[in-house]
Amino acid sequence: MNTRRFTVMALGSLVASLLVSGAAWAHADAAHVKVENAWARASVAGQQASGAFMRLTAQEPLKLVGVETTAAAVAEVHEMKMEGDVMRMRAIEALDLPQGVAVDLKPGGYHLMLQQLKAPLVKDSQVPVTLVFKDAKGTLSRLSLQLPVRATAPAAAGAGNQHMGHGGHQH
Repeated sequence: MNTRRFTVMALGSLVASLLVSGAAWAHADAAHVKVENAWARASVAGQQASGAFMRLTAQEPLKLVGVETTAAAVAEVHEMKMEGDVMRMRAIEALDLPQGVAVDLKPGGYHLMLQQLKAPLVKDSQVPVTLVFKDAKGTLSRLSLQLPVRATAPAAAGAGNQHMGHGGHQH
């Protein structure tokens, strides 16, 4: 019994230290995905939406096909792109994650959109998010994360990550 408790505590400490460092390897059923610089943008009272961001590196070809969270009534994978001189944001059905290629989910590009927030996302708290992947055989797998909530992008995510108006996004 004590050995089991120690093993669980040691595993919990390892997972916590990986999450705090901003990088985590996870085995989600058959999907191996490295997650780096994961975070969600803090919101204010009355704000109905916010974004979540990270870098994903798949160890096999995958598609990010969904996102789930208890923090919002609607959670989707979105893209922002210029169409002419207008920035457009829309939900996408899937985001390709080529094997070994880092794919950034960042402000102004691909990101997770959390809409109809059930409560404000408070700075220095965490928000639970589950990513849903599909492999080449069509098998689904899930990866559950606790994203730190920040007011601004972490420095490691690079300069120039400016907020692109996620809070005011409406469908």
